[in-house]
Amino acid sequence: MARDYAARWPVSPARNTWLVAAAILLLAPQDIRAQKVRVDEELEAYPTESVDLRCEFVDRGGRTKLTQVSWIWEPVDGQRDNIAVYHPIYGQSFPNLSFKDRVVFLHNTLENPSIRISNLRMSDAGRYTCEYATYPSGNEQGTTTLVMLAKPRNSANMVTVQAGTKSVVVAQCEAAEGKPAATIKWVGSVGGNHSTSTTNGPDGTVTVRSEYRLVPTSADNGRDVTCVVEQRTQERPWSYTIKLSVEYPPTVSIEGYDNNWYVGRSDARLLCLANANPAPTTITWTTASGSLPDTVVVDGNQLTVRKVNDAVNTTFTCEVKNKHGASRHQITTIVIERERQLTSGPPTGGVIGGVLGIIVLICIIIAIVYFVRKRQEDGEGPPKHKPPPPVKAGSSTEMLNKPSGPPTATETAPLSPGEVYYEPTGGEPVTNLDDETTGALNGGAPPGLDDSAKYDTVNERKGHAADGHHGSDLDSSNHEPPPANISRGESFVSPALYV
Repeated sequence: MARDYAARWPVSPARNTWLVAAAILLLAPQDIRAQKVRVDEELEAYPTESVDLRCEFVDRGGRTKLTQVSWIWEPVDGQRDNIAVYHPIYGQSFPNLSFKDRVVFLHNTLENPSIRISNLRMSDAGRYTCEYATYPSGNEQGTTTLVMLAKPRNSANMVTVQAGTKSVVVAQCEAAEGKPAATIKWVGSVGGNHSTSTTNGPDGTVTVRSEYRLVPTSADNGRDVTCVVEQRTQERPWSYTIKLSVEYPPTVSIEGYDNNWYVGRSDARLLCLANANPAPTTITWTTASGSLPDTVVVDGNQLTVRKVNDAVNTTFTCEVKNKHGASRHQITTIVIERERQLTSGPPTGGVIGGVLGIIVLICIIIAIVYFVRKRQEDGEGPPKHKPPPPVKAGSSTEMLNKPSGPPTATETAPLSPGEVYYEPTGGEPVTNLDDETTGALNGGAPPGLDDSAKYDTVNERKGHAADGHHGSDLDSSNHEPPPANISRGESFVSPALYV
């Protein structure tokens, strides 16, 4: 029946809206009641300090009658207990003895019953409820959570160990009685590892301990490792650097012998050097024969030979002891007849300077050779100008400028292009035109050759022309004899001959 009814009458959106509104109205008085007591939600405090717990009753309608107010403390793991009560007629009351003389009301009114707790303890952490007895609505309350914080007491220390082959604790770091718990880190380059443990205190604090471990060697003695503590109450991380202390038996060496103990030398010394932790307790010098020669004096780790003689031509032994063991080292001294002249080598700075100077000199020589060869290669390349054409024997230029008669000394030497020659008899100057400009003077064509090339001189050429004029069948009217002198710019090519 109910299912059929629900199917016939489905819930409409409007009906849903009315249901939500009704629920809000039902819950509204509870929300209003919860907000009538105004308190802080959470507070933080430190031991030995004070904290104010505020409480205020807000009655917007003014219809609530306040009867009494109480502060109830609920520890983290305990039962509720009243620590302060205020009644407008009967006054103040502090029933909990642990808070007596540490709790006071700041205002003697029901509307603002705020309290102050002094000389706080870590055990004071918990929930504090301000509760009103009212009429007609009953009790009204608000709760504040008090969080107690504690700055940790940080410390770090080394652990003295003996060098060995097993991993042992070499340093410890602790952050004691902090709240919340601290975090410990290690910083170092010694290659160890660490382990951390925590211990909870009865008052809610936490103690954190960390141990640093490694396999200790003599090389680890004196090396640094740093403990770093981080915690909420600290403004910056706390750090402390620890120097490791690793103990080991001695290692011994002898210095001072220079291979120049000659007979008669005075104050020759040997030093016994020991590396040990803790410091050596005894240092003993002996010789191969057991006892020391009379000329030897021992002062701690130093052995002095007052006068070198054959008695110190022996083996000296130095033995060093500490609580972890003993070690010895020996050296054989050889006494020679005469002093050995030791030549000191050049100082290191001078050697380095000489090597650098030689390198610089070699670089300069290489550079000079390179530039010289470069210039030679540039000089042996093809010419950058066209050389003048060779002068042929009997050329027009030579025959034109050559006077009749035997050649002079100057004529035997060819003229350079553009060179001017003056005859000793005071004749006209002769210029060698057989260069690259000759082509330009001939109108851009190479110099032409005519019949004058067959004759040695201009006079012979003239005579032959005269003979040809009288005896030849050629028509002389068709051409004219070439002029005796050809100026620059005129062509040396003979006129065309017509037969």
